[in-house]
Amino acid sequence: MDYWSSTLAVDDEYEKLVLRMNPPRVTVDNASDKKATLIKVDSANKRGSLLEVAQVLSDLNLVIRKAYISSDGEWFMDVFHVTDEHGNKVFADIISERIQQSLGQKGKSFLSLTSSVGVQPTAEHTTIELSGLDRPGLFSEVFAVLTGLKCNIVAAEVWTHNSRMASVVYITDEGNGLALDDPDRLANIEQLLLHVLKGDRDTRSANTAVSVGSIHRQRRLHQMMYADRDYDSHEGDEVARPFVTVENCVEKGYTVVNLICLDRPKLLFDTVCTLTDMQYVVFHGTIIAEGPEAQQEYYIRHMDGRPISSEAERQRVIHCLEAGIRRRASEGIRLELCSEDRVGLLSDVTRIFRENGLSVTQAEVTTKGSQALNAFYVIDVSGNAVESETIEAIRKEIGLSVLRVKDDTYSNSPPRNLRFFLGSLFRSRSEKFLYNLGLIK
Repeated sequence: MDYWSSTLAVDDEYEKLVLRMNPPRVTVDNASDKKATLIKVDSANKRGSLLEVAQVLSDLNLVIRKAYISSDGEWFMDVFHVTDEHGNKVFADIISERIQQSLGQKGKSFLSLTSSVGVQPTAEHTTIELSGLDRPGLFSEVFAVLTGLKCNIVAAEVWTHNSRMASVVYITDEGNGLALDDPDRLANIEQLLLHVLKGDRDTRSANTAVSVGSIHRQRRLHQMMYADRDYDSHEGDEVARPFVTVENCVEKGYTVVNLICLDRPKLLFDTVCTLTDMQYVVFHGTIIAEGPEAQQEYYIRHMDGRPISSEAERQRVIHCLEAGIRRRASEGIRLELCSEDRVGLLSDVTRIFRENGLSVTQAEVTTKGSQALNAFYVIDVSGNAVESETIEAIRKEIGLSVLRVKDDTYSNSPPRNLRFFLGSLFRSRSEKFLYNLGLIK
């Protein structure tokens, strides 16, 4: 064992000892604030405590109205003012239990970043990670490959940002419904998906790797997109761009990060994920999000104890925080699909999207019992809003009661006299690609 590994082992044992002596204490207070529930967290400080708590609050779909963070020293003390999605106080007993569990065990948020295509079997399913250059029709090709290889997709999450994409997909064997564990079969799946990712353009970043360990899906997507450097491009709507400043507080030895942006669910989780991936530690913080805008202030240092020391590093923090906030932003019309689950459902649905010139910018696929509950955000292949006639044609093909429009803003889009021809262009390219892989005839 080398010196670094030995040091990590000693630190790990010391951390466990401290946690046993000082178990986390979580208080849920509904009396102190008229509009929100106060969640107070006191715990021995360890790396990642803030991220663990933010992840639990995010998973419970709690909205953070205000928060005060302090972890300077050996103790971690945070106060969160939260409501449910409808602005009501929360009374669930599970909140304190979940936070205590997350802080009382060794966090899993710091696994090394792996690239592009990873296949990881667990007891219930096999996890596939995909990242690379985005293009119209990509996920139609991915799901067609998996269906052709006798895989059933039980869950998936897809993000796209700055022409990059990342996805985590859970699959089982079509025949027995169990996780895939045959090394040769897994290697074949990796290789075919790698061909799909590379296409004819992405020869640099589409690499294969077998991931190790298990991790939170959205946490992993942040890691994957950060590793893929989706922050390098600064395209997008300037109006919606977060306002981020980074300055040093010389007398205290901190770097102070301030950001203002439109408020939305999971915003704290996304910003803390980004700072963690960049190897920064949050010592103090204040979050105020009681109106349409959210204001966040963090006092940070690098893991080695240094504040930011160069202009290049300062600019990188700004760009990474902008990307961390914007990569979850929903672009396009939200389509919700609810139907009886079956093998090949996603392949068929995304094929219809592709044939009608739609591009998926974000997706969340879940299966509950025998029901498939899927949500897609779509735009046309030129990056514009989808015409209402196109949406209705797709709904008729898939089923009006199966596919519903959550966001009806598309109905206000002006009709066009001339259909955009790129839909058929990308359809033919995708079909040719799948034919070459032997997955369609």
